[in-house]
Amino acid sequence: MSGEPDGPEDRVRRFATIWSRAVFPVTATSLTRPEFEQQLVPLARRLRAALHERVFEAAEGQAIGAALVGTHCTDPEALSRTLDCVDAYLVLYCGDEGPQEELRARSARLQHALAAGFAAALQERTLAEQEAISRAALNARSAVAEALHASEARFRAVFHGAAIGISIADLTGTVLEVNDALIRMFGGLENQVRGHNVEEWTHPDDSPHVWKLYEELVRGEREHYRVEKAFYRPDGTVLWTNLTVSLLRDADGVPQYQLALMEDTTERRLLNLRLRYEATHDALTGLPNRTLFFERLEKALAAGDGARFGLCYLDLDGFKTVNDSLGHAAGDRLLVEVADRLQSCATAPGEMVARLGGDEFVALTTGSDTEAEVDDLAGRIMHALSTPIRVEGRELTVRGSIGIVEGPAGERGAAEVLRSADITMYRAKSAGGNRFELADPEADARAITRHGLTTALPAALERGEFFIEYQPLVHLGDGSVRGAEALVRWLHPQHGVIGPDRFIPLAEHTGLIVPLGRWVLEESVRQARTWEARHKDAGPLRVNVNLSPMQLTHPNLVSDTVEILERSGLEPGALCLEVTESALIGADDDLLKPLRRLSEMGVDIALDDFGTGYSNLANLRRLPVSVLKLDRSFTQGMQHYPADPVDLKIVEGIVALAHSLDLAVTVEGVETGAQADQLRELGCDTAQGWYYARPGPPDQLHELALADATS
Repeated sequence: MSGEPDGPEDRVRRFATIWSRAVFPVTATSLTRPEFEQQLVPLARRLRAALHERVFEAAEGQAIGAALVGTHCTDPEALSRTLDCVDAYLVLYCGDEGPQEELRARSARLQHALAAGFAAALQERTLAEQEAISRAALNARSAVAEALHASEARFRAVFHGAAIGISIADLTGTVLEVNDALIRMFGGLENQVRGHNVEEWTHPDDSPHVWKLYEELVRGEREHYRVEKAFYRPDGTVLWTNLTVSLLRDADGVPQYQLALMEDTTERRLLNLRLRYEATHDALTGLPNRTLFFERLEKALAAGDGARFGLCYLDLDGFKTVNDSLGHAAGDRLLVEVADRLQSCATAPGEMVARLGGDEFVALTTGSDTEAEVDDLAGRIMHALSTPIRVEGRELTVRGSIGIVEGPAGERGAAEVLRSADITMYRAKSAGGNRFELADPEADARAITRHGLTTALPAALERGEFFIEYQPLVHLGDGSVRGAEALVRWLHPQHGVIGPDRFIPLAEHTGLIVPLGRWVLEESVRQARTWEARHKDAGPLRVNVNLSPMQLTHPNLVSDTVEILERSGLEPGALCLEVTESALIGADDDLLKPLRRLSEMGVDIALDDFGTGYSNLANLRRLPVSVLKLDRSFTQGMQHYPADPVDLKIVEGIVALAHSLDLAVTVEGVETGAQADQLRELGCDTAQGWYYARPGPPDQLHELALADATS
């Protein structure tokens, strides 16, 4: 800590000063306020340290709350004022230059921990006091009984000096005597208590069990009972007590009086209610939070036959832009306004709105006709958001995407319902946003499967679940096998063999395509070297490996390829890297530089799916490619005789252009002999497709290569 003016220590002491001024009036200490402030300074230092800890420790916040009780701050109002002080001033004076949003979130968590520690310490202290009071009460009861039979003077001394409320009533329930502590509990007027009958003090929260115990006691069937009971004071406020009622008998054992001992628990109960509220409500917006929402949702899903539910899951579109451009304070004000508007949309019985966190909100409706009600609720929400919100002098247009789940209670759990709503919300967002979509079980299943595959990808590579199949590349002139394209597959433990069309986009999205692509390249080169060593008489075989757009931009593409080739001993000319036409549309020199270096080394570069993009044919001159791979869409019209003349002209023109640029032409998707004959006549160089062979293990390629070489 620095002691310099306006340094951290100075700001901590300012915070302690504000804290002491707020709390001192409600303390039970004999210290002066400056002396009390000195007791708070170490606690303020601990709060500052907890605010800046790398990992949040709830135990430290709880310890500070407990220490507050130790400074004689035992009134719940002291906790309330402390929480207000921490909320308003801790980040301001002790936050330094740290990230304000994170510090405010840490401050909120500290408040919860501090309140929990205060409550636990206060309860422990109260229990100790209760034990002492109970002993005093037992002594008082014995003394009262003895005094009634012996000394009225001694009875009065014990009765009026007791720390808890005491009253004596006859067996009809008429109150005969009350002590000062009980009179204070009921507002300070003795005539509001003495002479009244205890049966007047019923309360709506009384359980039938309370009065059953009372009747058993006055009949002499029970010696005492203890309950929690509420009373109305004369001013209409509620007094909560721990009530113990005992039967007093005369010297012959005949029931004569009833003795009531009351401990005032009102403030403790209010504190517990406040802590419960803070634990179940969002600190920023005041809406129910995730905890309370799940309680309500689980209750709705557990309702009986005929009950239904409807859920709207809302995510604001573009909220991050508001935070980034206007700051978190503006974002918070926007969220508060959105929360108010959502609250105004859910006013019918069975409807509630909650904030799950960030810019995510949920609205729940229950009843028997939620199918119509939830659509109406979603419409009201969209309408409420349509009016611009004014923040810091700017009018912000708020858009939202909503996923709706509706159905009968009892069929799904809360987590499954929320997951379906989340998936549906993202479907609405991907469709352009500012709309709502209804949950679709089939779409949910696809999304869940996609998510499962995404999360399983990294471990799958480590466990060796990927394997490669090879599809032959056949020379159209003599029918010989000149090489093969490497096609990666995933042998999933649950889903079986999965094709690249399902997992390659996921690998691209997660960035795993780079290590996966390197593995495919390494395995394919190793396999090509094996072919070369085992089948020297079959002629050179080239292996084609696909490169993704992300691999193209990876800085280690060239060095990794060189290392793999050198380690395997394979000549660069036996490797062809396939790049899709769409990946090179508008490519600048930086993107083409690694491909040029590989081409200069002798590695062939093939332009895959040629004809499906929108690249200018003139750009072929600047691309470092040596092979064009025609997409299968050009050859579909050649499957039957006579071939589509338009397709023939297009392919003929592309082949002529390619050959004029010294490019070889490979055709994909050859499925019939008619196609193969036409492509041969048009001058195409190599082809691949099911007409020759489906993708398979590398040994199939060996057999086909040997057969062609000896035919």
